Amino acid sequence: MTNPNPWLPRASCGAECIRAGSGQAGRRAAVALRTTLRTILALILIPALPLLAVPLPGRSHIQRGYCRLVLRCLGVRITVSGGPIRNLRGVLVVSGHVSWVDIFTVGAVMPGSFVAKAEMISWPALGVLARLMKVIPIERESLRRLPEVVDAVAARLRAGHTVVAFPEGTTWCGLGYGPFRPAMFQAAIDAGRPVQPLRLNYHHRDGSTSTVPAYIGDDTLFESIRRLIVARRTIVGVHVESLELPGTDRRALAARCEAAVRGAQVPQAVHGHALAA
Repeated sequence: MTNPNPWLPRASCGAECIRAGSGQAGRRAAVALRTTLRTILALILIPALPLLAVPLPGRSHIQRGYCRLVLRCLGVRITVSGGPIRNLRGVLVVSGHVSWVDIFTVGAVMPGSFVAKAEMISWPALGVLARLMKVIPIERESLRRLPEVVDAVAARLRAGHTVVAFPEGTTWCGLGYGPFRPAMFQAAIDAGRPVQPLRLNYHHRDGSTSTVPAYIGDDTLFESIRRLIVARRTIVGVHVESLELPGTDRRALAARCEAAVRGAQVPQAVHGHALAA
């Protein structure tokens, strides 16, 4: 897969990455039962989407609860570890990027406005959620508009809002990783606000890495959702790292946050599928 724009992360992953960490689905009857049940529960939750936009007291708690329910309906269980989640205003949240599922995973821990590719707003169901959660759209093919996005993120941070960004600029299968790009970190520096790194890890019940939630290569959104609801339980671990002060060097800030997100893992820029920035 060629990439005419050298600024854009390379998206070269394929079905072999999914097979490498797919696990076993189980017996046919069990697969049919869990698929039907998860589909019904997910459809029940869709009409509640507008509640996320209602300015009620404790809306962040509603958003967290809703995202957890969506994950549970999809067969994903979430665990949270690490440092405390500090109740600060104007924080840039960053993490590695595997899938559209990351939106619900981060939303279940630290809900906020997401920076995501513009075409996501046109997606069924998820597009509605994107608009309700005031997604900051980015046209990844247009470098000239990148400063506008950075300014928009900085403005949200100054106003005391939480903003979530995925600095890899593309999704990765979970078995490999891409480098953090420094552009979004400039917003934290401009606004003088801290950055909260989150380490996400999708795995099977036996602890092995799961690529089931991945949205990569030539995946369609439908196929990605189907793969998730058919699979056995997926567990996502969210490790809350220490807050990073912005400093004055966006590249140094990006490197510090990437080191925190990776932990003991070694970054490997090998696979991907463009989704968010």
